[in-house]
Amino acid sequence: MSVSVSPLSLSTIVTTLRAAGCVFAEDEAALLLSTAGTPAVLAAMVERRVAGLPLEHVLGWAEFCGLRVHVGPGVFVPRRRTEFLVQQAVGLTPTPSVVVDLCCGSGALGAALAAALDGVELHASDVEPAAVRCARRNVGDLGQVYKGDLFAPLPDSLRGRVDVLLANVPYVPTDDVELLPAEARIHEPRVALDGGGDGLDVMRRVAAEAPRWLAPGGSLLVETSERQASRAREAVGSGGLIPRVVTSDELYATVVIGTRPAV
Repeated sequence: MSVSVSPLSLSTIVTTLRAAGCVFAEDEAALLLSTAGTPAVLAAMVERRVAGLPLEHVLGWAEFCGLRVHVGPGVFVPRRRTEFLVQQAVGLTPTPSVVVDLCCGSGALGAALAAALDGVELHASDVEPAAVRCARRNVGDLGQVYKGDLFAPLPDSLRGRVDVLLANVPYVPTDDVELLPAEARIHEPRVALDGGGDGLDVMRRVAAEAPRWLAPGGSLLVETSERQASRAREAVGSGGLIPRVVTSDELYATVVIGTRPAV
């Protein structure tokens, strides 16, 4: 239920948000108004946003692939550019299929893919307890969410059966983390951002183990930056997968896909 306010009140909210540095103050004000249930809640939400919390943490949700995905404090907020990874996965996922979402965060990627396709057996994992709780809420009856590091908590029965492996791993180089916007740097878990010296440490771990989990013809999909694409492609290919890079100029997204040979 949205809060009914006068134009002056709306104007005041927009002015307050703009003064706090919110570039899209009008849009944010509309979202806050549509989400808040009472004037008191609205005031508290505006105060939290002005204090620098990510808009999605203030709202309690993020829009991703047409879904309203629950996010909470300490949980990585799914980016719109990552919708490109899901779009690529849709075209690679057979029916029925086994899908694994590593470093799942809120569970947005796996939930979006399972919602878009029929017959998906979904498994997801994350090392952060807050992320696991959030992902279980978003995944619901669509699949299982496990707490642990990468492949470690997954059932052994999945080895050699995974058709699509989504891995939105952290890929920001350690020295660049401090250059990120405060919303991410302060309010999102560092483990979801910091990819090590060159940003590809976690990706290399995933790529090295992925062939043992993928079914013949199955694919690993990872997001990276444009400047890292060449090295990321090498990392994905070093484990025996056949790598390729796809990009979206519209979403400013780069995805490396590694496919296990069918035979």
